[in-house]
Amino acid sequence: MIRATRFGKPLPDGGTIGAAAAASPYDSRSDVLRGIEWWEARGYRVKLAPGAWERDDYVAGSAEQRGADINVLFADPEVDVVQALQGGFGSAQAIPYLDFDLIAANPKPLVGYSDITALHVALLQKAGLATIYGNGLLGVGAAETTLFTKDRLLDVLRRGGKGEVPRDPDDPWVRAIHGGRVTAPLVGGCLWLLMQTMGTPWEIDLDGAIFFFEDTHSPPYQVDGQLVQLTHAGKLDNVAGVVVGQMEKSDWGDLRPVSDWARSRSIEDVLEERLEPLGVPVIYGLPLGHTKHLAALPLGVTCTLDADARMLTVDEPALR
Repeated sequence: MIRATRFGKPLPDGGTIGAAAAASPYDSRSDVLRGIEWWEARGYRVKLAPGAWERDDYVAGSAEQRGADINVLFADPEVDVVQALQGGFGSAQAIPYLDFDLIAANPKPLVGYSDITALHVALLQKAGLATIYGNGLLGVGAAETTLFTKDRLLDVLRRGGKGEVPRDPDDPWVRAIHGGRVTAPLVGGCLWLLMQTMGTPWEIDLDGAIFFFEDTHSPPYQVDGQLVQLTHAGKLDNVAGVVVGQMEKSDWGDLRPVSDWARSRSIEDVLEERLEPLGVPVIYGLPLGHTKHLAALPLGVTCTLDADARMLTVDEPALR
């Protein structure tokens, strides 16, 4: 069982956010500046990593530079939080260049989601670090990011995230796919990125864990294949529970028309078939993912999943 053994400190008043472009680059400089100003308006300071302005097609500079930037921010005594610029693509490329000993010696919360999943998994596996699944710098500055999302992220960074994970304020419906209650460490992230850890030195470890995943633009047959692979690999044999966040634009009606067989099942059909037989608590529908609202979520810490009450509660703060 993998659980966090190292924890960053809560974000202090006037603290410093270190931002690194771990995956894809910014589209326009205004996107970065808006994120900086959002933090500054709340009394914080933003310190950009040396390669934050790099752009190399769909990644922000070389993998070596991106890995080095993360190391620099963890080593910098002025930096309180390490926040990804955004997701997109490419963070897994930087993992071989991370200094896990340095990171373990300087624990800080890493914040990001989607493609940043690769870093969440590697830092938990190799440095024992609790991290935060939440918006990057561009996300907090974006006009379309909701107040719920921004307030939740700031609250988790200041208080550690202990307590019930809030439901979607517009649609609080959460479904229990299998009942029960369990307490265990919570691990996971974006399903596509979790699959990319298979066969690597930081392969996802789900033994005794509550498995969290979400995704976007991932049709039912693709999710089916990924869950079948995890099953065949034995990854779900000893899972303690499953929390499925939002599967945004992942139902058959959300994507371009393809052949009839690809449109014959809904995403819930797949989740029922692959997860219900596990016999562990499973819920679906918390605001965790690529949707309007994102409830920042601590990873690597002990949580309680009560599927009968359709609740996920963080039992220990991710920051100490």
